[in-house]
Amino acid sequence: MHRLVIQAPNIATQDLKQLARLSDAYQIDAINQQAFRLLGAHIDNDEAVADFCESNQLDYAFIPEDANVHDIGLVVMDMDSTLITIECIDEIADMVGIKPQVADITAAAMRGELDFRESLTRRVALLAGLEESALARVYDERLQLMAGAEKMLKGFQQAGAKTLLISGGFTFFTGKLQTRLSLSRAIANVLEIDNGKLTGKVNGDIVDAERKKTELIAFREELGLRRDQVVAIGDGANDLPMLHEAGYGVACHAKPKVKAEAPYSINQVGLEGVLNYFL
Repeated sequence: MHRLVIQAPNIATQDLKQLARLSDAYQIDAINQQAFRLLGAHIDNDEAVADFCESNQLDYAFIPEDANVHDIGLVVMDMDSTLITIECIDEIADMVGIKPQVADITAAAMRGELDFRESLTRRVALLAGLEESALARVYDERLQLMAGAEKMLKGFQQAGAKTLLISGGFTFFTGKLQTRLSLSRAIANVLEIDNGKLTGKVNGDIVDAERKKTELIAFREELGLRRDQVVAIGDGANDLPMLHEAGYGVACHAKPKVKAEAPYSINQVGLEGVLNYFL
């Protein structure tokens, strides 16, 4: 048996009643003003529920009825456009007036049209000669957490979950976020800097889709967790292997390819919506 979690900024009572009928749920409970759980939902009615929710701009998720926030032992997150609202490399590029060129490459990579490693190498090369101080300006002036990020993290952390931030972005930003949000672990690419300026290169191996999946598996095994005790959240094509490796792989305001392939999807609400699955 499952519970059907429905989320959106505004949810009509009549829509909840129709979803209860479509899913054969026997009870509707409020989680909060933007989230409701329908108990006893039948997952074999998934297609009808999905169609209705898409037509009415509602987020939905079928969650095993006995799943609880205390069961989740690990939450793995992408950074850019997932934990935070910006693509850091695009904003760094804006400091030297080349944001459109870099953003086009970023978008193509996130849609899965370009190899991520190749795309990152090309984008970082365009930043050669930029003052290192530009990174701090991006963090201080432009970086914002995704709506609901702190609420989600606090809820999972208080229930005992470990957290992993793994990004195809840069350690300058993941390190600051790790401290700010008390994250268990953070992994990202290291920008090569010489005499206070970016060289246009990355030190060490690039964090790509395979690395994200590998690090999730390694941390899961280190903690002795089952697959269904892991949540992973991302928005780009390079997150898909990681999302499929988690018990709950969630596409967050993601690219169409990722929404289509991820097991779960959040489009109407913020990251608190992932926590609401388990409350």
